[in-house]
Amino acid sequence: MPIQPADVLYTAVATAENGRDGRVATDDGTLDVVVNPPKEMGGSGTGTNPEQLFAAGYSACFRGALAVVARREKADVTGSTVTAKVGIGKNDDGFGLIVEISANIPNTDGETARALLKKAHEVCPYSRATRGNITVTLV
Repeated sequence: MPIQPADVLYTAVATAENGRDGRVATDDGTLDVVVNPPKEMGGSGTGTNPEQLFAAGYSACFRGALAVVARREKADVTGSTVTAKVGIGKNDDGFGLIVEISANIPNTDGETARALLKKAHEVCPYSRATRGNITVTLV
């Protein structure tokens, strides 16, 4: 069920200038970066790009969800990391995204780690927002 405006605890605000080849900044100034298309898409590749920003946000959010799930399951995820690989490519409607999420969870066995990843994928806000819209693979 979607949240309602009254449920919002925080709102991030960012503004982009000149699209994929310009600049993006948050209203509080904590993020202010040059964005350029990657070389693979004909750009200079000198700045960051929207896919890198999405991967950064998704991996951070997913790691937070992993911690929430681990607390519930009484599992130790100390020192764990989450990596999100975000790909962009052409589809029938123009362009689409695909995501691969992996984690290094040093204090758990493989079976427990896979179970934690699946549960984190169910509660992560990024995963919930993209479910049914893009392919997300847990590895």
